[in-house]
Amino acid sequence: MFTGIIEEVGTIRFVHLAGRSGKISVFASKVLEGTKLGDSIAVNGVCLTVISIEKDGFTADIMAETVRRSNLGRLGPGEQVNLERAMAADGRFGGHLVSGHIDGTGTIKSLKKEENAVWLTVETKPEILYLIIEKGSVCIDGVSLTVAQVGKDFFQVSIIPHTGEETTLLKRHPGHVVNLENDIVGKYIQRLMQQKMPEVPEEETGGLTMEFLKEYL
Repeated sequence: MFTGIIEEVGTIRFVHLAGRSGKISVFASKVLEGTKLGDSIAVNGVCLTVISIEKDGFTADIMAETVRRSNLGRLGPGEQVNLERAMAADGRFGGHLVSGHIDGTGTIKSLKKEENAVWLTVETKPEILYLIIEKGSVCIDGVSLTVAQVGKDFFQVSIIPHTGEETTLLKRHPGHVVNLENDIVGKYIQRLMQQKMPEVPEEETGGLTMEFLKEYL
């Protein structure tokens, strides 16, 4: 589990694919602190398992599903990526619940400065937009952000100076593909509302029914 608060901007050492799976290696320093083999690091919001640690970076496997869902297969040596270690149980929750399981990608439509902030507009698919709500949370390339506006085929977020300095977002240009993760709470609620619960005796559920959920969620 992650928070969407980026700890470090790393640099791609290589992405080697054989078919649609392979390995990714990233130059990094801060996220190596306390990291062991088998630990999780989010790379542009994608939860990856560390399989080797070098003095100046780490390497992880990427499977075909990861390549299909994310922008990692598009990256090349020298490109910068957002990095975050898995959240410590005793840490502060500065962003929102982020699983590191990407729902899909979007494309940057525009970046427009307004005083000290920058409006970032992202186009994406209807199935991703469906779960994005105004003033809700969304994760873009691993960065936890608050949604300011949702349109027919786009949504907007406002990036404050600190976020711009500490992440890759303001280094991107229109046409760049970014990873998107919807708010996990919204996804679970959608699942509950769309599917009928298995028949379970009321005494075993403590009285929790679909009617109860529909009324109070």
